[in-house]
Order: sequence, then C-alpha cells, then structure tokens
Amino acid sequence: MRAFRRPVSVIAALGAAALLLTACGPVTTADPTSAVKSSTDSATSSTLPPAGDAIPAGLEKFYKQKLEWTKCGEGLECAKITVPMDYSKPEGETMTLAMNRLPGKDAQGSLLVNPGGPGGSGLDLVKDAGTTLFGPDLQRNFDIVGFDPRGVGSSTPVKCETPAEQDASRQEEFDTSTDAGLAILRKASAKYAEQCAQRTGPSLGFVDTVSAARDLDVMRALVGDKQLNYLGYSYGTYLGAHYAELFPHNVGRLVLDGALDPTLSDEEITFDQAVGFENEIRAYMQNCLDSGNCPFTGNLEEALTQLRGVLAGVERTPMVASDGRTVPINDFMNGFILPLYNNDSWFALTEAMRDVIAGNVDNIQFFADLAAGREEDGSYPSNGNAAFSAINCLDYPMNPNIEAMRAQERALIAAAPVFGKYVAFGAIGCQDWKYPPKGKPGVLKAAGAAPIVVVGTTGDPATPYKWAEALSEQLDSAVLVTFKGHGHTAYGRSNKCISDAVESYLIDGKVPADGLTC
Repeated sequence: MRAFRRPVSVIAALGAAALLLTACGPVTTADPTSAVKSSTDSATSSTLPPAGDAIPAGLEKFYKQKLEWTKCGEGLECAKITVPMDYSKPEGETMTLAMNRLPGKDAQGSLLVNPGGPGGSGLDLVKDAGTTLFGPDLQRNFDIVGFDPRGVGSSTPVKCETPAEQDASRQEEFDTSTDAGLAILRKASAKYAEQCAQRTGPSLGFVDTVSAARDLDVMRALVGDKQLNYLGYSYGTYLGAHYAELFPHNVGRLVLDGALDPTLSDEEITFDQAVGFENEIRAYMQNCLDSGNCPFTGNLEEALTQLRGVLAGVERTPMVASDGRTVPINDFMNGFILPLYNNDSWFALTEAMRDVIAGNVDNIQFFADLAAGREEDGSYPSNGNAAFSAINCLDYPMNPNIEAMRAQERALIAAAPVFGKYVAFGAIGCQDWKYPPKGKPGVLKAAGAAPIVVVGTTGDPATPYKWAEALSEQLDSAVLVTFKGHGHTAYGRSNKCISDAVESYLIDGKVPADGLTC
C-alpha cells in the first residue's frame, strides 16, 4: 500500500527511497501521461474515446479479449490482459497488466481498487488486506478486483536499480547548500534516469496517469460491467478522477478517499504536503508529551526544538544501525514519517525516537526499510519507488532552476520548520528524464458522470483535507464526506460512520449527504 506522496528530500529525487509501503494508501491498524494531457485539455481532445458502451475506434481487440481467471492463492483468482502501450497507436507495441480478485458470494459486479502511490500495487492490496480492509458486506456484494497499473509491480514494470544499488543510493548524501553539491546530485540523478531508460525500454514513456485511466476502462469492460465501480485511495483518487473526466458516462459508483487536487503544480503539492506533515508532527509531539511517556520534554515548542536538534545531529553525523548500514538524514526522515500515516502507530514512533536519543537507530531503519520496500533478506520485491518517479515525471512539469528551487526551499522552511527542508530540490529527479512530461495541472469536471463520493480526513498529512474540498468542488457530481481525525485516508481505518457511508453508497447506491461529517 502506498500513499500519494512527494519525494522526501533529494534521495527520492533519485528514486531510491520513497515514503511508505505498509502505511500508505489505505492504512489499517494492523500495518505501523500518453499524448493526451491530464487536464481540461482532455475534454476537448479529438482522440478521446466515445462515451457510454461504445468501444473506442481501433481498440476492439483489447476490449473484446478473453479474460481468464485462474486460482492463485487461498480464495484468490488472477488474470493478465493486454493493452496498447500508446493509445494513439493501438496497432503498435503492447503492455501486460496483472489483475487479481476476491470473488464475492453474491457479487452484483466488480469493484476495482487502487491503493495509491503512484506505484502502489493493487494486487498486494487485495492479497494482503482484501479480507480485512473491506467490510464483509462489500466483499459479499462485489468481486474485489486489484490491479497493478502500467509500470507497477507485475504490469510491464519500470526497472531502475538492483537491490544492491538501492541500498547504496539510500546511503548517499548530498550537500544541497551549495551549487556544487546540487551539481553532484544532478549527476547522480541523471545516472538514475539513464538506468531507468535502459532497463525499462520504451514503455517508460507511457506509464502516465491518463494512459492508466484508459486501461481502467478496458478492465471495466473485460470484467463485464457497463459502468466502473471503483475505490481509489490517495493517488488512486487522481487516477479515478481522470477516469471520470475521460469516461463520464461509464462512471458507476466511485469513491475517492484521500483526494488529490488535480489543479495543483508539483511545487504546490510539495508545499502543501510539507505543511501537512508539519501539522501532523506537531499533533504527534503534543500527544507524545501528553502521554507522560515521551522522550521529549517541556511544552510543545520546546519539544519541537529538541526534535530539530536530534535531526540536526543526524545531518551532521549519520547514525549506523546494528547491521552496519548507515542511516543518513534522508532515510532517517523516511522512517520518521512512516508512523505519521496512522495515528495508531504514534506509540511506535515514540519508542523509536527514544531509542534514537539513546543511540540506537534500528527501529527508525526498520521503518525506513518498510518505506523503501526492503525485505529482511535485502531484496526489494516492489518496484514502487521506481514507478513513483517514472509516473510523476510524466504527469507533472517541474522546474529544476536552481534559483527557483532555493526560493522554494526558503518557503518550505518558513512554513514547515521541522519538515520543510527535507522535501526541497525534488525537481532535480526529473531534470534528465528521457521522456518529457505529458500532463499538466487542470480542473477535472467529469460532466455528466453519476454521483461521485470524495472522502477527506481533516488531519491527513499526505493528502491535506483542503485537497478533498477542492476536488469535490471541481467534479460536477461529487459529494464530500469528512472524517474528523488524524492519519492518511479514512475507509478501513476510521469509524463506523465512514464505513456505513461508503458501503451504503457502493452496495445500494445511496449517495451520502454532501457535507456529511464523521
């Protein structure tokens, strides 16, 4: 599971260390763009598919291919399908998409689910959390269908680094305070971009969100549904909203939980997330102080000063874990923020920080490994971080101008004194990417779509609540449901009010009242 998130500091600009695997997208308490632009330009493109049941011209063989499900684990079935690599050239090369499903006993159709990212595996979501994350009534009434979007996991994946190279990248440090240091960073980033291009091949240029949204419609048709029923978390809301813009008359029941505002630039997203995590750090620290079992002392501002001191110490002298691996500040911050995705995991962060103050970084490294998708044996089964970089570089124009990035860094530090500096300079990661961006920010209206439910959490650090407000205002048919609480996303980790609202809508078509607050 993976949240929509921006790279934490420059390490993620290289695509080596991203934020979160086990606590992103839908976080349970058990776990600590194609030639068509992704904007309002899409609505007027002559290459858009027709609305309704009609099969887009030239895509008949893809929409009419046979979907064969085979058993692939306890209670699970799997299948693979073929889609065009480039939808403007359907006679050209193809990509393979992997799907799985948890069959429902009284299924009225399929519910396609996406955990976020970009780069999150829907196969893993259904396999690992399908029977616990989704309510029993939902499981009974739908075939719960997971899929790896193009470029992700088992779907013609993006390939960039070997496990050893990933380990090495995570331990690299760059002095971004000097232009010379940024030049070194850019050189390393260019090397990474070249590795991705060489090891992935031409499909690297077609893992954009609009292409993935077109894939969704192929999957909808192949599972036999006239309209798409869909639950998307985090980045999955961005994918779902683009689907609704492209295929408004094919929208069935869509839930977009932990929404992304499609009008925002990369710089605006980075800024809002920095503020979101800063606020969540403050909430966590106050909770820590109130617990009476906190390694930090004094009032909130005094405790935050102590935290900044700990982080400054790691910047000066990276800590070394018991396995001999160095944990520099970038990887440290990846580990530090992982438990912030779910307030039920705050206690684990407290214990980890207590250990850090005592000189032991093992638990923070453990969280950082989860963030990077590293297993105990040193393997990285997921390609989520590579896919994250590839999809973002196609979806968002970025400005790697040094003066502009330094100005952004100053703004980030002013708005988020603890966290802001660690998300600066991310634009460097796409500066030497082989394929230029295809998307751009823009309003998505999905005119003519059936009602869409947007869910926002007031204390969500990764997808701030105001993004849910913005998306619900943009989509013509959207209603907004609010969870008052902390953590990332709501359905499956919040309360009965949210579960009832989401499931009544998906199962019975009962649209929640706009403005419902849980």
